[in-house]
Amino acid sequence: MHTDPITPPPARRRNLRGPRERLAEALINLSDGKGRIDSHSEKSWASITFAGARHRIRMVFEGDDAVEAGECFIVFLPEHEFTIRGQLVADAAITQVDSSASPPKLTVTCEILLLEEG
Repeated sequence: MHTDPITPPPARRRNLRGPRERLAEALINLSDGKGRIDSHSEKSWASITFAGARHRIRMVFEGDDAVEAGECFIVFLPEHEFTIRGQLVADAAITQVDSSASPPKLTVTCEILLLEEG
C-alpha cells in the first residue's frame, strides 16, 4: 500500500508588529521615507499611574534630498500627532543632531516616550 506524505498547510504568520515596530514605521513615514533607522533602543518606564517605554532612535539621512527631509523631520517631530495603536506619545524630542557637508549627511537622535493606553 502506498500513501502520499501529508504536507501541513503553511504556518500563518502572526502579526508581530508591536509598539516598537509601529513607532519605527511612523518615524520613517515622518521622514518621507528618506531617513533610515541606524539604531533603536527601548527602556521600560513606569510610574504609579502609567506604564510604557522610552525609545531612543538614531536616524540617518544621506544625500541632498534626504538631508532636506531630515531638517523637516527635526522641525516636525516634537509636535507630530502619532497614531500608534494602544499607545500614547507623551513626549518626542530631538536630543542630538550631527551633520556633514561632503558627502551630505545628517544624523538625528530622538527620544520618544510611549505610554500604554488604558
